[in-house]
Amino acid sequence: MHDFEVVTNEKIADGIFSLVILAPRLASALKPGQFVNVRVPGDASELLRIPLSYVAADPQVGTVEIWYAVVGNGTQRMSEWKPGFKSDLLGPGGHGWCVPEDASRVLVVGGGIGVPPVLCLARDLAAAGVAVDACVGAATADKLVGVEDFEALGCGTVRVATDDGSAGSCGFCTDPAAELLAAGGYDYVATCGPGVMMSKVAQAAADAGVYCEASLERMMSCGFGACSTCNVETTSGMQGACMCGPVFDASKVVVW
Repeated sequence: MHDFEVVTNEKIADGIFSLVILAPRLASALKPGQFVNVRVPGDASELLRIPLSYVAADPQVGTVEIWYAVVGNGTQRMSEWKPGFKSDLLGPGGHGWCVPEDASRVLVVGGGIGVPPVLCLARDLAAAGVAVDACVGAATADKLVGVEDFEALGCGTVRVATDDGSAGSCGFCTDPAAELLAAGGYDYVATCGPGVMMSKVAQAAADAGVYCEASLERMMSCGFGACSTCNVETTSGMQGACMCGPVFDASKVVVW
């Protein structure tokens, strides 16, 4: 368990916030693709922690940045946290991305609040000299996050799609992802977002003969494999996302 203190908590898009916390031990331990389970006090009837992926960690400063969407009472209370607020969390949880060591060009695909874990990975890969392209999707321009961050990393290609066409192309980010994969040259694909999106990205990767991993969003209630609320049906049977994931070999996921 890690105690933390809120450094900043700011709205970055429609219904999406960036929470920066001070948690030095956690900042030094997290790996891209892992998650944390955050305690959100304020309602005694809500006993469960909230599982969230992280977008950045700074071991030198001791901070961790988490992007989250306001989707219920717990995240609504989180959005009201001010600098200095204190709580605790469990983490690091699960295992993250397993990029092949010889990968030289990678495609990351993030939809909605699925952007943080792939952006976190892209930062590490870019720092290691790996070429990264990105496809980012959202319902509307107001809900887009991460586009400027990918561009700042020097990604060769950043393709944007929105459901209503208010930014980028009109449609889903699976379309530009499939186009890029069909053109060839990738060694690895990482995706996170709605299940239907990830399944299409996984199929496009399979068609192109490229290894693909997906970070599955499940309600990881306990975070350590005791409650079985986050099971994922795979070709090897049911596996808990909190311990066997949240990152899975996409070719082995049966139900998205």
